[in-house]
Amino acid sequence: MSVSRRHFLKGAAAGSAGTALAGGVLLGGARADARAAGDGSVAEAASYPFHGIHQAGVLTPGPAAKQPYACFAAFDSIAGSRAGVARLMQVLTTRARFLATGGTLPDLGVGHPPADSDVLGPAVPADGLTVTVSAGASLFDGRYGLAGGKPSKLTPMRAFPDDSPDPAWLHGDLLVQLCANHPDTIHHAIRDITRHTRGAMQLRWKIEGYNSPPRPSGTPRNLLGFKDGTANPAGPLASELTWVDDRAEPAWAQGGSYQVVRLIRMLVEFWDRVSINEQQNMFGRRRDSGAPLDGNAEFDTPDYAADPHGNVIPLDAHIRLANPRTRATASQRLVRRSYNYDLGMGRSGNLQTGHIFVAYQQDIKRQFETVQERLAGEPLTDYVQPFGGGYFFTLPGVRHTRDWYASGLLA
Repeated sequence: MSVSRRHFLKGAAAGSAGTALAGGVLLGGARADARAAGDGSVAEAASYPFHGIHQAGVLTPGPAAKQPYACFAAFDSIAGSRAGVARLMQVLTTRARFLATGGTLPDLGVGHPPADSDVLGPAVPADGLTVTVSAGASLFDGRYGLAGGKPSKLTPMRAFPDDSPDPAWLHGDLLVQLCANHPDTIHHAIRDITRHTRGAMQLRWKIEGYNSPPRPSGTPRNLLGFKDGTANPAGPLASELTWVDDRAEPAWAQGGSYQVVRLIRMLVEFWDRVSINEQQNMFGRRRDSGAPLDGNAEFDTPDYAADPHGNVIPLDAHIRLANPRTRATASQRLVRRSYNYDLGMGRSGNLQTGHIFVAYQQDIKRQFETVQERLAGEPLTDYVQPFGGGYFFTLPGVRHTRDWYASGLLA
């Protein structure tokens, strides 16, 4: 019998900086994550194009599906007017373009603060940085007269039955996602952005994450020890499931995407006392290889039709609920870009570690919420505690040097 776990910690964890995330489509991921170099490390790109129809940092091109380090920073807008929000977006675009491209900044002289923190030295490298900006539902309230341009499916994030929401870690007018090859690049970027936008937006919550390398090969692992991302859509299918192309949406929103961020604490001390057999039945996969319980290799396709009663892969296994692999559920799949996190130790003395679940899709209700409702009450909910995050709309790309974030909405 497994050790339990959730009810014991729920009270102790309340109010701590690392309370768990809402239980959700916990696992999944991209086969592209498994394209590793010969030594087992994931290939890193020096830079990604900043301009385009879509923002970078959603579907990352190249051999690595995502950079190894990330930061998710939610902000409240404190701009005084719609024109102030437009100026904020213009400044944010300028900073993001520079940071993603790299270069040097001018010497302002000894009588002025330096133009840069020099955390990365006198020349700022691009270091594979992508800056992805999204808007929350609250940006479209009555403050700025933007309600008429609100993406039609954007709402505040729901609280699901297995969630433990902490208001300090929820929602935001804007979300800035930073991904890069090294953690000091992330630190430099968030410092630069907050310095140049002070007075227009204020941090609401921030969390940093990392992507483990493949061990020993294939898809990286989460902090429960299982491969995370084996069944993530890739290639043309990922594009079909991600980008908004709907006449019901405002014209400015075409080419954007709905983003779900879920902060999920993993109760690792309790998980480590569970038998390997029970762990594998909860996921529906073998921990060592990532293979489905009815297969031999990580990317084998589970055959649910041959196992209708769940004798091999239990009916309530995570992979079976998250992706039943039926024709009816094919359009419900979502593209994952998730990271592990470590916030240290909570007041109860337990580790504050877990998962930053990030997913992009065309329709949150059809995709994320439908999958999440299937996962309600799954066995894994005893070992995960969703506590924060939000729903956001990832803005369309900045198309050229004169364009800026949300120009179609605010110009």
